[in-house]
Amino acid sequence: MQTAADIMDSTAPSVSPGADAREAIELLAKTDKGAIPVIDGDGRVVGIVSESDLILSEEQADLHLPHYIDIMGGIVFIGSMKGFEERLNKAFATKVSDLMTADPTTVKVDDDVETVARTIAEKHHNHLPVVDGEGHLAGLVTRADALAALIDA
Repeated sequence: MQTAADIMDSTAPSVSPGADAREAIELLAKTDKGAIPVIDGDGRVVGIVSESDLILSEEQADLHLPHYIDIMGGIVFIGSMKGFEERLNKAFATKVSDLMTADPTTVKVDDDVETVARTIAEKHHNHLPVVDGEGHLAGLVTRADALAALIDA
């Protein structure tokens, strides 16, 4: 029975949350994986940056200020500013932490291929970081890797 360790790319590049966003974009352009794991100083997976993280949806691209009312010279925003701030940070991301999806779904090195494929299908992901028992990055597995392994089985 093949495991995630058997089908993963153990040479997949990674970046740190504090790295310049341009570094992640350049790595994505150079790799054919479509995603870059984000690791902390101890090598633990804390996020992932995928090609889809670089695309602002039509809704996110709307950077107009939220609706507000002017009461006696003071501006009161109707609704939350948090969503606006998140869209603004992503649109003008300078650090990987602004782009990444935090706490990504991962699989363990000893998970069997069926478990990897099921996780990819259930979570609707194309890329999963593979971690060891302590959460350290071991590699990256793609939907294509899992499907190829299932076909060969």
